[in-house]
Amino acid sequence: MPLTGHSHSSFHKGRGRPICYQTLRHVVRALAPAIMVLTFATVAHAQGTMDFSGAQTLMGTFKTFAIYAGAVICFGGLIFAGIRMMSGRFQDAIPGLFGALFGAGVLGWGAGWISSLTGQSF
Repeated sequence: MPLTGHSHSSFHKGRGRPICYQTLRHVVRALAPAIMVLTFATVAHAQGTMDFSGAQTLMGTFKTFAIYAGAVICFGGLIFAGIRMMSGRFQDAIPGLFGALFGAGVLGWGAGWISSLTGQSF
């Protein structure tokens, strides 16, 4: 029988792939979960060293906006209600009073809630 050019060496196993390739593939598949766990553990550990001073500055800006927006809404609602009351249309003044109440809520609760998120005080 003539030789066909195929050699049977010890580097090939089963499906014709080199043994070193299959071994490397098995090692990577075995170590992949451990590498993923170590990666997430490293990221979670590094989270404690992050600097959030920029976030506190941003939240301080939001708090200032909530204070000013609440004051403007409340003042605008009172002006609207006052004009309606002076003209004798008391039923038309009710939405303005609710607007003033809403503005007071934004002013008080909004700024207080934002402060509670950052640990700041008024």
